[in-house]
Parts: sequence; C-alpha cells; structure tokens
Amino acid sequence: MKRIVVLGATGFVGTHVALRLKNEECEFILACRNAVHIHPKLKHEQIIQGDIRDRVYLAKLFHDADVVINAFSWTALYGHEQESKELFFEPTIALIDTAIASNVTRFINLSTASAANGDIANNANIKGTKTNFWPHLNNVIEIEEYLRKKANAHFEVINLRCGLFVGEHYGLGLLPILLPRLKTHWVPLIEGGNTQMPLTPGEDIAQAFVKAAFAPSMPHSYEGINVLGAEVPTVKEVLEFIHREFGYPYPHFSVSFPIAHLFGHVMEILDPLMPFDPLVTRSIVHLLKNTNTDNAKAEKLLGYTPKIPWKDAVRKQINEIQKSQTQPMKMAKDIG
Repeated sequence: MKRIVVLGATGFVGTHVALRLKNEECEFILACRNAVHIHPKLKHEQIIQGDIRDRVYLAKLFHDADVVINAFSWTALYGHEQESKELFFEPTIALIDTAIASNVTRFINLSTASAANGDIANNANIKGTKTNFWPHLNNVIEIEEYLRKKANAHFEVINLRCGLFVGEHYGLGLLPILLPRLKTHWVPLIEGGNTQMPLTPGEDIAQAFVKAAFAPSMPHSYEGINVLGAEVPTVKEVLEFIHREFGYPYPHFSVSFPIAHLFGHVMEILDPLMPFDPLVTRSIVHLLKNTNTDNAKAEKLLGYTPKIPWKDAVRKQINEIQKSQTQPMKMAKDIG
C-alpha cells in the first residue's frame, strides 16, 4: 500500500488534499507544526507534529514514505525577504534533501501559475520569471529550479503550478486580502478588469495532487504542470458577482497596469510609516496579469478534470470570511 506524507496539513491545500485522501486506498500521514489546527474531520488520522526545520523530525516523517506532498508554505505578498528565506526557502530546500536521503520516490510540490506570465507560461516546464519586487515569488521559482536539478530516475518530481486559491479552509489568498480593501472604495480595476482571474477551488487542487500521487511514471523525471479551475473568469466577472451577491463595492475607476504597478510601489515605500498593510502592492498587480495557461497537460498526464464552479467556491469562501475574519488579513501569513 502506498505511503503518503502530506506536509502543511493545516493549510488550505494540505487540508483539502488530506480530506480527499480519506477516500483513497493508501496510508497517509499528516505533518504539521500544531495539530490543534487540523481540520475536525481529520483529527483521528495519523498526525505527526513537529518543526519542519528539524531534520531529525523530517527523517522520521519520511521513513518508508513513497510519496511526499509538499503543501508547506510561508507566504508573503510583498517585502519580507529575510523571513521568506528563513521560514520558507531554507526549510524547503532542507526537506527536499531529506526526502532524497530517505529514498522518497515521488515528490509533489505546490507552486503557482503566476511563476510565469505571457506566451511561455503554459509550458510549466519552463523556468519561472523572477521579479525585482516580490522576494517570495523569487524563492518559489528557486525551489522549482532546485527540484529540477535534483530530479532523477529515483526521485521523480511533479511541480503543480496552481491558480489562485478559492474555497473553504482558506489561508492567505487574493480574495481575503482584496475584499476588505474594496470597502475603502480606493481599489481600482486594472485594464477594465478584462484580464483573467484563474480561481482554482480547493477541491480541484486536491484532485490534482491526489491524482499526481497515484499517477503512473511521468515522461520526464521533472514535470511542471499547470492546475486551474474548470472555468477562468475575468476579474470583472468575479468582482461583479461579489458585488451583486454579497454587496461588496465595485471599483469606481480603472487604471492601466503601469499605473497600478507604480501605485503599488508607492504604497510599499510608505508602508513603514503606516499602521496597516499597503492598500495595493506590486505583487497583487502581478497576480492580476494573464497567465495564459490551461489544464491540457494536467488532463493528459494526471487525468485531472476540474469540476467545482468558481461561483460556488467563491460563495463558500466569502461565507467563511464573513464568519471568521473579523480583521483585514495580513499580507504575510504563516499557513504551513
């Protein structure tokens, strides 16, 4: 029976993956820093609590493991370069090395479709495009490259570049960040809201990860695969839906990407003087650019067929936000 370790089992992706694994024929272990935050439906599963920066803990965790699902992440939407290095990049490199030393045969990594933009983005095997303003995204891309170098016949890597998270059990995400800012009436549309917002429901992301865990050998030892929802709405369509169904203000004006980028830069510069996070950052502007990606490769290699309508996922997430999010969400949040 396949033995699967899920890292980041209290986060958005880890929770959805674990809930889906309950329906599979396998042994799975949930790894987290604090088991108190494990989903109630998972409390009776095998949980091993510990610090991912502890290699002794990781070696114990990966003993006899066939597959590691890496849904661990420390996330920041601007700045926080040192924290991203110490809390995300370095621990992830260490856990990759430990997985290799423990003879893990398949490593499934969580990444983002925003790692690349433009015409090349649909080829998820191509190296991501670094920015000069988002250190955390650069670390995500560096981890992809490290995995590419380490992949071999005995250590197969499937790197899943997912769209924007949406749905229940959310951690840091675009909608929880965006909605309180819409209430200020200062958040503009960018390019009229006509770019894509590749919302990807948690249940669909979980489907992709679990299918990746059980899929036959990949054509290459490293495979980058884009994972999106069943439909890719525009920003305008999403904001109109949120305005119509939940009463959030609809943006009153539109700006170009260069203007939005400049505004985000100014907000970041002013951040040390402000008692709250920036209204807009360059990373948020980046997330609203077209990724020009599709699910063709995921369907071909994994049999991935997204099924959750984006509106249903948005409803679930906003209902959860309205119940549990009493303060605007911080732009740097530990969701591992």
